[in-house]
Amino acid sequence: MTHDDHLHTLTGAYALDALTGKELHAFTAHLRHCTDCAREVDGLQAAAARLAAATALPAPGPMRETVLHRIETVPQLPPHPRPAPAARITTVLRRKAGAFAVAACLAAAAAFGTFAAYQYQQAEQARTQAQQSTRQAQELAAVLAAPDARTVHGSTTTGAGTSVTTSATRDQAVFTSHGLSAPPDGKAYQLWFDDHGTKRSAGLIHGDGSTLMQGSPDNARSVGLTLEPAGGSSHPTTTPLLHLTLPA
Repeated sequence: MTHDDHLHTLTGAYALDALTGKELHAFTAHLRHCTDCAREVDGLQAAAARLAAATALPAPGPMRETVLHRIETVPQLPPHPRPAPAARITTVLRRKAGAFAVAACLAAAAAFGTFAAYQYQQAEQARTQAQQSTRQAQELAAVLAAPDARTVHGSTTTGAGTSVTTSATRDQAVFTSHGLSAPPDGKAYQLWFDDHGTKRSAGLIHGDGSTLMQGSPDNARSVGLTLEPAGGSSHPTTTPLLHLTLPA
């Protein structure tokens, strides 16, 4: 294989910015007077640009090595200066097949990168949620076990048992319910601190169990529970299901 013949085989690597040093310099010079290679590079770069625009997630680190490895396994025939008609057709078909193979490799690598990035994001979200749940469980347990914890009990208008435990040293409160039915679709239970007649949200709950209430219970004189839209409200919009007076 002559030097020019070797340069004809570098279109795919050039389109992927995989050439460096003397090889990059030689192919760049070759590209100025080889219309066949220039046309093939334009097609491959356009395909690579479309694939890059189709995915918003970053490709994994090994993508470059994977594509380059596959390129090496795809045979490409360099254009002959004056091929016979039948030979020229064969050459064009082989070159198109090589370009298609490179584009297919790009598509496969992009798909793999998207899937790998999606899995990574899913794992990160799960890890973040687990860490948040662990921190909340630790804070909830600390309030219930606090030396100055004080608990009051009551029941909702629907008959569910409830209690609120407060700790002045931790400046936190925990709401617990038993027998509270799931809220209707599009609705959520919302807790409220009552500061001498001023209601402020203490967070949403979604059913039975214990919930670490949001905000300080320091100035609150009672706790209320209402049924609100799923995202919560800035102030109560329905008749309270519970009004539980806190210890003085």
